[in-house]
Amino acid sequence: MGNNIRDRFKNFRRRGSQPEQLQQLQTDLLAESTLDSAYIILIISSCAIATLGLLSNSAAVIIGAMIIAPLMLPIRGLAFGALQADITLFRKGIIAVAVGTILAVAIAWTLGWLVGLPSYGSEILARSRPTLLDLGIAVAAGGISGYAKVETKISTSLAGTAIAVALMPPICVIGLGLAQGNWSLSFGATLLYLTNLLGIALSCMVTFVVVGYTSMARARQPLIWTMALTAILVIPLGVSFARLVRQAQLENSLRRALLNRTVTFGRLQLLNSNTNWLTNPPEVRLSVRAREPVTPRQVELLEEFIEREMGQPFTLIFEVGQVEEIRRSEPTR
Repeated sequence: MGNNIRDRFKNFRRRGSQPEQLQQLQTDLLAESTLDSAYIILIISSCAIATLGLLSNSAAVIIGAMIIAPLMLPIRGLAFGALQADITLFRKGIIAVAVGTILAVAIAWTLGWLVGLPSYGSEILARSRPTLLDLGIAVAAGGISGYAKVETKISTSLAGTAIAVALMPPICVIGLGLAQGNWSLSFGATLLYLTNLLGIALSCMVTFVVVGYTSMARARQPLIWTMALTAILVIPLGVSFARLVRQAQLENSLRRALLNRTVTFGRLQLLNSNTNWLTNPPEVRLSVRAREPVTPRQVELLEEFIEREMGQPFTLIFEVGQVEEIRRSEPTR
C-alpha cells in the first residue's frame, strides 16, 4: 500500500518535470495573468456585487461575488513566475493583481459614497478583524488552487476555493472604509487582503515545488522572501487571535455568571455583548432584557466575578430593556 502511494507520487513528480507539461503550465498561467477586457469585466462586476452585498449585509450575494472574482488566477501566475524566475509571467501577474485591486477599491469607495450609510453591518465589520485562522484558510485554499491547476480532475473545486478564501470582499471593505473615513476599518480589511494574497502565493509555490514543476534549489530564494513577508503578518494576526480567544472566554464567563447567579440578578437574558479592548480596563457593553432594574451593586458584583475568572479587571456597562407583561383588560360584566 505504502509502496503504491510512493510510486504514484514519483510518477506525478516525473510528469511535472516533463518539458511539455512545464511549457503547457506556463502558457496557461500566462493567459490567466494577462490583463484583458474579460478580466476587467469580471473585476468590475464581482466588485459591484460584493459591495452591494456588503452594504445590504447579505451573505448570499457576497458568496456570488466570490465565485466570479478572478483575482486568484494572476496570484497563481505571479507565484509560479517567481519560482521560475520568469520575469514576463511575474510582471503580468503583479500588474493584473494591482490593477484589479485598485479598480475594486475605487468602485467600492464610489458605491459607499453614493449610498452613504451612516453605519455598516456585521458582514463588513467581520472582514476588518483578521486572525491567524484567516491565514490558515488562505494557505489551505491556495494549496488546493495550485494543485487544481496541475491536476485537471479537481479543477471543479476552484469555485469552492474562491468562496473559502474570499479575496474580493476585503478589497471592497477597504473602499467602504475610505468612503466613511473609517481608517481602522480600511486597515483591518487591508491586513485581511494581504493575508489572503500572501497565504495563497506561498501555498501555491509550495504546491508547485512538491509536484515537481520546479526544483527546490531554484525555489529557495522566492520561498524565503514570501515566508518572510508572511511572517511579518503573523504578529498582528496573532494579537487578533489572542484577543478572539479572550473575547470567547469573556462571553462564556458572562453568560455563565448571568445564568447561574440568579440570586444576584434575578431573571435576566443576555442578548448581545461588545468589548472595546482599546480602553483601560477594557469596556464591555452588555445588552440584556430584564424584568427588574439592574442596580450598580449588581454590576459591581459581576465585575468582581469576571476579574477573578479572567485575571484582569473589566468595566461593565448594562443596556437594559425592561420586560413588561401586558394583557387585555377583563371584559366588564
